[in-house]
Amino acid sequence: MDRLALLPIIVALTLAGCSTQPVAATANPVIVAEESRSSPHPDMANAGEKSAQPEVKLPAIPLTDELLYKFLVSEIAGQRGMISVAKEGYMELARQTKDPRVVKRAAEIAVFSRDTNAALESTRMWLELEPSSPRAVQTLVALLVAQGKLDEATPYLEKMLVSDGPANGFMHLTVLFSKTRDTKAAYQAIRKLAASYPAVPEAQYAMAQSAIQAGKTDEALDALKQADVLRPGWETAATLRAQLLSKQSRSDALSFMKGFLQTYPQSREVRLAYARMLVNANQFDEAREQFAQLTTEMPDNADVHVAAGLLSLQMADPDRAETYLNRALEQGYRDAEMVRYYLGQVSEERKQDVQAISRYESVTKGEYLVSARTRHAGILARQGKLADAIALLKSTEVANDSQRIQLLQSESNLLRDAKDFEGVYKLLDDALKQRPDHVDLLYDRAMAAEKINKLDVAEADLRKVIKLKPDYAHAYNALGYTLVEKTNRLNEAAELLEKALSLAPDDAFILDSVGWLHYRKGNLDKAREYLERAWKLRQDPEIAAHLGEVLWMKGSRDEASRLWDTSLQSNPNNEALLETLKKFKR
Repeated sequence: MDRLALLPIIVALTLAGCSTQPVAATANPVIVAEESRSSPHPDMANAGEKSAQPEVKLPAIPLTDELLYKFLVSEIAGQRGMISVAKEGYMELARQTKDPRVVKRAAEIAVFSRDTNAALESTRMWLELEPSSPRAVQTLVALLVAQGKLDEATPYLEKMLVSDGPANGFMHLTVLFSKTRDTKAAYQAIRKLAASYPAVPEAQYAMAQSAIQAGKTDEALDALKQADVLRPGWETAATLRAQLLSKQSRSDALSFMKGFLQTYPQSREVRLAYARMLVNANQFDEAREQFAQLTTEMPDNADVHVAAGLLSLQMADPDRAETYLNRALEQGYRDAEMVRYYLGQVSEERKQDVQAISRYESVTKGEYLVSARTRHAGILARQGKLADAIALLKSTEVANDSQRIQLLQSESNLLRDAKDFEGVYKLLDDALKQRPDHVDLLYDRAMAAEKINKLDVAEADLRKVIKLKPDYAHAYNALGYTLVEKTNRLNEAAELLEKALSLAPDDAFILDSVGWLHYRKGNLDKAREYLERAWKLRQDPEIAAHLGEVLWMKGSRDEASRLWDTSLQSNPNNEALLETLKKFKR
């Protein structure tokens, strides 16, 4: 339950008792304990120090029993989570006392309670009583902007720009206007304000932000270019410009950032954004070089070292990966369990199973716990210790059902790798008794059922998956491919695969299925077209088996043999490939 902080006002009121003496501006600190922030304490009257803010004239109000009671009721209500009671009490006190400190408290509670009308009333009252208060101006502006009352807000916005300074003021406006609903009106308002500050780069930046929200991309880019003219090398504006460009063309954004970094090589913020965008563009070599440079420029930044380490690991460079990841641990990276997990993968990459297991065992909690146990179990299974591997998974304590499903799937994968398809089917069948509509478990059981020729179960599971998740492209693909491979229901298969292809037109496995369908129908040219597209996207051994068979049947036997041999070198135990070679006596 939301609660308001109990102000020291209660202590002051309690100590004061039920006095009926007037509360003067310099004589009694009773009504609000924070009085000293807005007017000098009487003991400091002769200290010779000037207050930062003009002295606020406070009303002389008798502290009657009734007033004291209202204060107490309002404050205690706020403490007990009765925000509406606290708000109504303070609004009444604000109207009754016209004391700026009480009005300020009423405004704060009204904002906290999300009562817009009360917040606007009390804040307007507060500003009327304390016209020089920056806090009052900012609060009223925020409320007016949120309500879309931009015309009323404009004079206060102009006042805020003067009091805060235009640079700080315009940067504050970007936050203030970020949640406004009428984005076009907001853009026009900021544009009008910016016109009075043509030499302030932050004004151009604020205009760009509001233009982006209003869908005015060209205007935003123009404003950012002007900001760069006014403040060359400003990273904040350059980063926003790159983000905006990336929505139109990632290559244009990358080109812009590369050029920016050539001119301003010390721009770490832009370099970091550039490195991340390179990763998203799958340009891993260049991304790793950028992160490597950042580790030199930002030697104490653990996030940068983690990114460089993960990229090195992905690019099969375990030595550099280990160096970066260990450095991140030394720097106290916030998720040490994740770093240890990836260090385990570094050891696996080097075939150092003992060290890998030790590192996986060091992951004792968090979201990487199950993944670490899964990889540990995988090592045991490769060592011929399948029972130990499964026992490890079963003994792993989980935090939620999602992790429990993860462990189930890991166990089923171990059994599948061991060719125990009956075991896979039984495991998943038992799991589905508790979770009959779990899409992933249904899909996995269908795959196991197909392996043990329970085609009726496989088809029923996949059709249920499609019903539960109509956009699941691989469910259509799996059912379509099963019909192509195991039945003569090719027309049904064609409909399913057409749907799968419409959902994922560049998926290599779906293209492979469509190509195999055409092969089964005798359309060798079409089959070759789809299978070559699939092979270009993914050099999978099963795709190689299918494409090679089509090439062989078309008379291109040398080409088929070369394709099979190439795939066999990296996948010597693939069943589909071996069966195809056996079929053609190779």
